[in-house]
Amino acid sequence: MSVRETKLHDHRPLTSQLGWRVRLDAYYRLIRLNKPIGIFLLMWPALWALWLAGEGQPPWPVALIFVAGVVLMRSAGCAINDYADRKLDGHVARTNTRPLAQGLISPIEAVAVFVLLSLAAFALVLLLNWQTIAMSVVAVTLAMIYPFMKRFTHVPQLFLGAAFGWAVPMAFTAIQETVPLYAWVLFVATVIWALIYDTEYAMVDREDDLKIGIKSTAILFGRWDRLIVALLQVLMLLILIWVGVQAGLGAAYFVGLAVAGALFGYQQWLIRARAPARCFEAFLNNNYFGMAVFLGLVFDYLLAP
Repeated sequence: MSVRETKLHDHRPLTSQLGWRVRLDAYYRLIRLNKPIGIFLLMWPALWALWLAGEGQPPWPVALIFVAGVVLMRSAGCAINDYADRKLDGHVARTNTRPLAQGLISPIEAVAVFVLLSLAAFALVLLLNWQTIAMSVVAVTLAMIYPFMKRFTHVPQLFLGAAFGWAVPMAFTAIQETVPLYAWVLFVATVIWALIYDTEYAMVDREDDLKIGIKSTAILFGRWDRLIVALLQVLMLLILIWVGVQAGLGAAYFVGLAVAGALFGYQQWLIRARAPARCFEAFLNNNYFGMAVFLGLVFDYLLAP
């Protein structure tokens, strides 16, 4: 243990001495309900898939189960992520105030939160067909292993994308009991999207990550980061165009993609100087990208004859 880690441990308060309001706030921040961007980035692909699988009219019970499941699984993912990074977050400026890094919550409590939220999400999935139940095991596995991947590979974003995008085949399975080819291609698009927005996110912490030995695509791409992100953005838009053609979508959907493409262009402008604050703003802007694609889908089905 380093001198800094020792100091962090020496100054952490005992969790048993904290008041219930402080503890409640710590749990609230552990599962990042104060920062819902992760919920949105997980929610948009699920909604894209639900509207495509339901041809604009997904069964509302299924849609509500997926929305609730997204909130639960993203919250569970934050808990296990903080457990995995408990000895690292204190060394990164952006994460050193997280409750586990501050000692407001113990590691075993974080694991317990992950397990309880995952079980709650699984209980919701039990209301769906058996194929979706089987696929949910993959979702939990991906959520559990992703936080540890940054120690072994420079592309942990691939695992994040798979975890966030797995809602796509699950949604098709829940509604159609099958996953057509274009749905798997849409899943690939969501993985590429994670590479885009999480690289922008990793550009914020690149200097700190280099110091403590954490791997990321921002480090892997180096000075080619902006170009590679741009190429990934173009590739994702081309895939979404192909999905729209295969699904027989019309003008409204492609207008939504045009707006989404403009937002990608804006993100490139934000990260042009690689300023951490601007890179984080570009990351947050992906919420509007996901919204633009979804609204294109919604209006396309509403306006269809």
